[in-house]
Amino acid sequence: MIYNCDLPCSFFLSLLSVLGSSVVFIQQPHDLVVVAGQPVTLPCSITGYHGMVLWVKDGLALGVNRDMSGYPRYDVIGDHSKGEYHLLIQRTELTDDGSFECQAIQAATRSRPARLTVLVPPDDPVIIGAPVVSLRAGDSLNLTCHADNAKPAASIIWIRNGEVLNGAAYTKTLLRDGRRESTVSTLHISALNIESGQQITCRASNKAAPNGKEATVTIDIQHFPLVNLSVEPQPVLEGNLVKFHCAAKANPPVTHYRWAKGGNMITDATGDTYEVLVDHSFFTEPVSCEVTNALGSTNISRNVDVYFGPRLAAEPQSHQVDRGSDAVFSCAWTGNPSLTIVWMKRGHGVVLSNENTLTLKGVRQEDAGKYVCRAVVPRVGVGEKEVTLTVNGPPTISSTQTQQALYGEKGQIKCFIRSTPPPDRIAWSWKETVLESGTSGRYTVETVSTEDGVISTLTMSNIVPTDFQTIYNCTAWNSFGSDTEIIRLKEQGNNQFTPGSVFSSGSLRLAVIIGVAVGAFLALIVLIGTLGAFCCTRIIIINVENTCASLIFCLLSIYCIHHCIYKDLFF
Repeated sequence: MIYNCDLPCSFFLSLLSVLGSSVVFIQQPHDLVVVAGQPVTLPCSITGYHGMVLWVKDGLALGVNRDMSGYPRYDVIGDHSKGEYHLLIQRTELTDDGSFECQAIQAATRSRPARLTVLVPPDDPVIIGAPVVSLRAGDSLNLTCHADNAKPAASIIWIRNGEVLNGAAYTKTLLRDGRRESTVSTLHISALNIESGQQITCRASNKAAPNGKEATVTIDIQHFPLVNLSVEPQPVLEGNLVKFHCAAKANPPVTHYRWAKGGNMITDATGDTYEVLVDHSFFTEPVSCEVTNALGSTNISRNVDVYFGPRLAAEPQSHQVDRGSDAVFSCAWTGNPSLTIVWMKRGHGVVLSNENTLTLKGVRQEDAGKYVCRAVVPRVGVGEKEVTLTVNGPPTISSTQTQQALYGEKGQIKCFIRSTPPPDRIAWSWKETVLESGTSGRYTVETVSTEDGVISTLTMSNIVPTDFQTIYNCTAWNSFGSDTEIIRLKEQGNNQFTPGSVFSSGSLRLAVIIGVAVGAFLALIVLIGTLGAFCCTRIIIINVENTCASLIFCLLSIYCIHHCIYKDLFF
């Protein structure tokens, strides 16, 4: 404390003034700067003075002479006999910051004031979120570092890979003690300048810590799974084994895998590998692998290059069109490798088209029939599909214009009709008679439908000779027109035999009679010749004079024999 005297003591003070006039400060305290925690000594040496010495801080007495019992870190050191009253402060603190004086009380003399400045290094800097700062890929980064309780306020720099990063923003805040400050620095880094695993350092420094203090943060860029789906082997023939491998990189790590084919879950595949025997569907229905981590999922799909034979993708349809119109057929096949399409008419070797579509312009009735759409996958397989072209038009009749029958037997004449649409009427006509169906006298008409057309049959119960001279007309009508076929009936006889025909019992009997008659006739000629020669020879030898009478008799005999034999045989 500082001692003050009252007015009654003025004499005493005057005496002290006279005495103090000989007191001299050999050493006085001077301004010092010290880092908190370090010791410091404020010098004070007074010659020729053996009174009380007082140290004062900011006007407050610290202690008299060497008694600093109130301040454990304070000591007065030096040789007393030499008047040395140096103030030693051990482990300086911020509270030691102030103005100090050394006073010779009895001499009423004081030293010049000395300013002790205590510097405080910043606390270790702290990066918010350290030691690892995580962010999503594509996001920018904001780092905040604060260095607190520094005197003077700390300066902060950011360092990456040994280079100082510019562009940080700073703020300083004075603390309640009015001496220390806190510094906050914020650094913004764009997404393009960030890499996962980078380390960024915050370095805080001031006069108390010129080398600075550092804090480091590691950047952890988190991202959805990065997935690669491989398929081995490729290409592969249908029915062979294929292995799918789903390789993924993810941060945070992968939590699970999910497999699907054509959008349908594959329940028996749970890991990063899926093995299966492939068929043609793997060519068009992709296999997908979905990989999930804490951030979300990534899905990737692959088709398999499966070699397979033709598969019908679009069924061709049969058509029924009017004569003169266009007919268009379409068919679609899938196959791998690339296939070739061929359109042909069944039973014909001409390629009509190599496209998916076959167009027939202005069709005629002869164009009707079966058409084949054939697909060929080289070295793998062949497939085909048949369609039918039906042509609407007038009927067409195809029948043998001359048909045969046996006299006296039942006979038939057949008429084959192709007609689309089916015939509305079929009529047989001959002479003055027209018959469409049923029975009229000896005649009956029957109509039978088959897969290829209609067969109309005219049946005659008993063939008479006039039937072979009659002309028969078979006529068919539909909504598009009509057609007529003229048919004649011919008697089946000797010279009417055709290979493969079968004789009836009447035909066989007639053939036997004709054969016997021809044989008898030949034998008769031989017999007449023999008798004639014998008779003439005998007559000439016996009686030459009666030659003429005998010759007449011989000829009459021959005629008689011939007439009798011929009559027996033929009548």
